[in-house]
Amino acid sequence: MRNTWTICRKELRSYFVSPVAYLLLAMFSLIFGFFFWNALGYFVIEGIEMQMRGQAIPMNINEQIIRPLLSNASVLGLFFIPMITMRLFAEEKRTGTIELLTTSPVRDLEIVLGKWSAALILYACLLLFTALNFSFLFLYGNPDWKPLAVGYLGLLLQAGGLLAIGTFISTLTKNQIIAGAATFGVCLLLWVLEWVSGYESATWATVLAYLSVITHFDSFGRGVIEIKDTVFYFTLIFLGLFFTSRSMESLRWRS
Repeated sequence: MRNTWTICRKELRSYFVSPVAYLLLAMFSLIFGFFFWNALGYFVIEGIEMQMRGQAIPMNINEQIIRPLLSNASVLGLFFIPMITMRLFAEEKRTGTIELLTTSPVRDLEIVLGKWSAALILYACLLLFTALNFSFLFLYGNPDWKPLAVGYLGLLLQAGGLLAIGTFISTLTKNQIIAGAATFGVCLLLWVLEWVSGYESATWATVLAYLSVITHFDSFGRGVIEIKDTVFYFTLIFLGLFFTSRSMESLRWRS
């Protein structure tokens, strides 16, 4: 466990001593802030128009602002996750330090968990900055915090699975651009698999839709923790880290 934490801290330090982490934080916050500003603007305008029409239908902050914004944050992850994971092992292979890593007395699983944990912590920092926007809703409104907390849990689990896949892909090449592009392609594919269920109801289409990461985020977006969705994300994390560990074992034998 100590080795895992040591590698995690090393990776986090490498993110924050370079402009990478600050650029990702700034861009993620800026884009999400724009989404929040627009969602809040539509919500206010809709409330004014309903008052002018004399309608007394109550408006729901959680359903009309928070839930769509959580979905937007999930979409943003498709673009930012590849940028987080593409350097994890590809940079080590490019600079030649992968030989030192693979010949060290540290176990492969500890290396994989350390690097993946650092990537997940960095992504959690991105989500933490989005919470500053939601704080205004609690300051001037009365939304339910429980669906928001469950939604953030879903975002972390979804990101954990995609980060594990990106970590594995990063072990396959020493080119960061290739690692990032391949990770984005796989993440996007896992996102759009759900579209098949819109026009096909065969068994194969149902299976493909089940493999989509967005299908399992819907319940979290509603503020509901479904066991099957939680198991899916943990399985995705396990498979990603398992293949990464096997890839590391292969690198160790070749070193």
